[in-house]
Amino acid sequence: MPETFEIRIKDRSMIVHDANLEQRFALAKSLAEKAGTLALDYFNKRDTLVIETKRDLQDVVSIADRDVETFLRERVAAAFPDDGFLGEEFGHEVGSSGYTWVVDPIDGTAPFVNGMPTWCVSIAVLHDGVPVIGVIHVPCANELYAAALGLGASLNGEMLSLDPSRTIQNAMTGIGCNTHVAPERVGSIISAVLKNGGTFIRNGSGALMLAYVAAGRLVGYYEPHMRAWDCMAGYCLVKEAGGQYLSFSAAGEDLLKGQPVLASNVSAYAELLAIHNANGGNGSGS
Repeated sequence: MPETFEIRIKDRSMIVHDANLEQRFALAKSLAEKAGTLALDYFNKRDTLVIETKRDLQDVVSIADRDVETFLRERVAAAFPDDGFLGEEFGHEVGSSGYTWVVDPIDGTAPFVNGMPTWCVSIAVLHDGVPVIGVIHVPCANELYAAALGLGASLNGEMLSLDPSRTIQNAMTGIGCNTHVAPERVGSIISAVLKNGGTFIRNGSGALMLAYVAAGRLVGYYEPHMRAWDCMAGYCLVKEAGGQYLSFSAAGEDLLKGQPVLASNVSAYAELLAIHNANGGNGSGS
């Protein structure tokens, strides 16, 4: 499919639109809503699901996760057979187009199986390792977060723009943790946020909390160890809403490894980055 470009003037800035990007963006939004409907049906009958564990008792999975990912893989392969695909449940398929779909079919499986609404479908598209599309659907809240490179970020069609007056001290920060990170390190991070005059929240879905950063509900989100399928859509959302994020290497096997994740508005970024660096991390941002 040949690339075509259109030049527009929007908010006094010149934006180049790639038809290939816009076609994938439209598909990502459509698939996120359909996948969310499928996942919600499973959520409403969750008492019938067989719940399995993966690496530990907190790391759970069900047929809902697998069926939603299978649905997404099949639809993407039918529309863009040369694109790569990375999903949490069935791994990585390398493509040849330069585009890779990075999907978490249900981020927040633990809340999902326990009847809580803080879970979502997360779909990102990378181009040469950079997140250029991010779509997160939250079925229980009927919310669709969507962003694409140069097109901004939106929530249910309303454009998002981060407020620079929000800081760690006057807003909430999302903190994530898992068994890849020592409890003492997590405790030190939370302690640092509190000592800096902030407060924190954890809702069980890193992807959803990144979407909340893009929407201004949280000033930032930090988790010392996350996978690409948990954060890439949220990173695109935050960047297009006017925020900043810590680089996540997508080069080769790095895409499959856990890495630190940090995203916030521009006002809080330096302070959160300092907390990250003081607690075993290093890096700058994008």
